[in-house]
Amino acid sequence: MQTLQNMLRESLWAAALSEDEIDAVVRESHERLVPLGGHAMRCGDPAEHWVGVIDGLIKMSVTQADGRQATFTGVTAGGWAGEGSMLKPGPWRYDGVAARDSRLACVPRHTFERLVTTNLAFNHFLLSHLNVRLSLFIGLVEYDRLLGPSARVGRCLASLFHPDLYPRVGDFVQLSQEEIGLLSGVSRQRTNEALHELERAGLLRVEFGGATVLDLAGLRAYGGAATVSAAKAGNLSR
Repeated sequence: MQTLQNMLRESLWAAALSEDEIDAVVRESHERLVPLGGHAMRCGDPAEHWVGVIDGLIKMSVTQADGRQATFTGVTAGGWAGEGSMLKPGPWRYDGVAARDSRLACVPRHTFERLVTTNLAFNHFLLSHLNVRLSLFIGLVEYDRLLGPSARVGRCLASLFHPDLYPRVGDFVQLSQEEIGLLSGVSRQRTNEALHELERAGLLRVEFGGATVLDLAGLRAYGGAATVSAAKAGNLSR
């Protein structure tokens, strides 16, 4: 089982730290258990920790007063969240809710700020990390506005395989259909249909408790069954 210390020392940003710096981070950080439905971070609460996922899945979302909810993304094992809030004082501006029982690595604000103040390589990591996350969010907005449900499910799954954001993900993603639906903004029934459509397209294989990605590039480019049919027809005509 992955430990807090291993999670910290194996994170991509740890390569920017000296041995003394990472030792200090390990000493000052702590592990937190968040049950299914619990909050890793709550909108309006003080943002006091940079949060990494040791095991589990955290759904990042905002909820309106009338109960409507918009989900931005999910953070899986090996991923980190909240660096934007750590770079400025104030509360969390979104919710992070555990989509399953989760174990979190919590790096205190003062530790994070010390690294930002004293370590240039850590700052370079943050700039790259924030740029990758911005690109992800722009893509998700595009998918939500322009694509149908099956393509949104495919693109959402593909977004969880970015090596800079989720370095511990292999070719199998451990997500229930309900969890995939929550992250994609698609009903569970429609998610089931979408997954089998993507399977028929040869992009993934539906497994018990998740899905194995067979063609990540194809999943990232998937626009729907009609797009696949047109592409096949074009290949046959050559």
